[in-house]
Amino acid sequence: MDAILIQQLEAAAQMAGTWGLLIVLLFMTIESSFIPFPSEVVMIPAGFMAARQELFPGDPLTAATLAVACGTIGSLLGAYINYFLAYRYGRPFLHANARWLFLSPNSLDRAEEVFREYGDVATFVCRLLPAIRQLISLPAGLSRMDFRRFSFFTGLGAGIWVVILTAIGFHLGSKSKEMSYAELVAAGKEMVRDDLVYIVAGCAVVVVAWLFVHRRVMHGSGARA
Repeated sequence: MDAILIQQLEAAAQMAGTWGLLIVLLFMTIESSFIPFPSEVVMIPAGFMAARQELFPGDPLTAATLAVACGTIGSLLGAYINYFLAYRYGRPFLHANARWLFLSPNSLDRAEEVFREYGDVATFVCRLLPAIRQLISLPAGLSRMDFRRFSFFTGLGAGIWVVILTAIGFHLGSKSKEMSYAELVAAGKEMVRDDLVYIVAGCAVVVVAWLFVHRRVMHGSGARA
């Protein structure tokens, strides 16, 4: 089992050297559109591989910068998809195709409520929040928000989020860049064995915090249980 995992990690690292930046661009475009996909599984590994000089040859900081650029551009492209769908086809189209656009019955209404309350700046703030990160582009399009302002606020928020995730991966990669993937797997198993309670507790805290923010963002302070 370990051997298979190590082979997969090494194959992924080899592929990243050729297609890594394009993969970052593609999957961050998907993540920022109406298709649910976690940006964490894209940008943290990108930062990790950048630090280990597996994403792009040469200076690790250059590789990380390129990863941030591709991630931010991808986020903008995905946001443009949502913006122009809403701008061009309007609310009836979004409601009629909610199933195919992965929209829950109340999610679009809540995104519009947040946008009405905070205005254009919501497209910046909401890029840093779970649940509504992708959705906020829809009311921006529905309201015919100025495209240049939309691009600025969305790019700024997305860029900050991408930098945070890439920095986490870069830090982890920097601390382990002298280790092979076989050594990383062995170290990971040892860490899980020795610190399982703390790992589970940490994951629980993250999940509870995410659920709390999700509830506050998507249902407001007056949410019912």
